[in-house]
Amino acid sequence: MGAHLVRSYVTNPDTEPDPLKPAGFAPDLGFAERKERVMVATQEQMNAAQLPVEQRDYCAHHLLKLMKCKRDNWPNFLACKHERHDWDYCEHQDYVMRMKEFERERRLLMRKKRTEEAQAA
Repeated sequence: MGAHLVRSYVTNPDTEPDPLKPAGFAPDLGFAERKERVMVATQEQMNAAQLPVEQRDYCAHHLLKLMKCKRDNWPNFLACKHERHDWDYCEHQDYVMRMKEFERERRLLMRKKRTEEAQAA
């Protein structure tokens, strides 16, 4: 994402998506069978576990399992390796998915700019 700073402020500010704003295109644009991402953990479960807002993401259900395992196996902190691995893997997959969505948004903005330039010429 280091190139994001150069592209967004110097070279291509009009085709670089803002990572803080939601996507500007339909999520199923170009995909016939694309499914929307949904959170597995419910809001009530996250409130009951008192998860901070910054940890309420698509991997919250793995984090809840990890926290429960740590609570149940308190002195033995090595007993929750599997839950920790599942949570770390889910966080990595979420990161990869967000990067793919960012790149998709950037390419769609570039395509939109090209079609507008072709229509204007």
